[in-house]
Amino acid sequence: MSIIKVCDIKYSYNNKTVLKNISMEFEVGKVYAVVGVSGCGKTTFLSLIGGLDSPLDGQVLFQGEDIEKKGLAWHRKNNVAFIFQNYNLIDYMTPAENVALTSKLPPLPMLERLGLTKEEAKRNVLKLSGGQQQRVAIARALASDASVILADEPTGNLDEDTANEIMGILKECAHQMKKCVIIVTHSNDLAAQADVVLCLKKGELQKR
Repeated sequence: MSIIKVCDIKYSYNNKTVLKNISMEFEVGKVYAVVGVSGCGKTTFLSLIGGLDSPLDGQVLFQGEDIEKKGLAWHRKNNVAFIFQNYNLIDYMTPAENVALTSKLPPLPMLERLGLTKEEAKRNVLKLSGGQQQRVAIARALASDASVILADEPTGNLDEDTANEIMGILKECAHQMKKCVIIVTHSNDLAAQADVVLCLKKGELQKR
């Protein structure tokens, strides 16, 4: 059963059509990887699913309802969790405080699982390395109650071993916690671990 469905969505900017009447369904319990060359519209596609922007034409449905009906802000708050390429952490808070914003559960277990120590969890996030900040961003998304996780290059600042560990956790979220995980990535190795690989090329999205 699909949880997210895009229906004939179209998007363009600077008089350039980026997405051409794309239709696709995304199910819970699966990891989807969206691949394509830089600038092809992968991040734009993710932002439309997440309600950060609206398509020029077409609809994005969550459980059969247009996400604009309740409002994009409501959709972002209740239905989806983002892992941004540039982290988007609250920089005056600690990792533990950032994760606590999205979950009622204690933040430390999730942070430790992603490789941060108790001491690091109490530091200001700006005192952490880029890789550590990325892990905090991932922990924040995974700790939320959202049923859809949207990840834009979630392992871009991590070494190969850590990237594989993160992918394993994302797969567990989908397969065991029954979330829908949609990842934008340049990594063919990462994409190969997904359940479904989608290629965005010349504005069209196709299963590989």
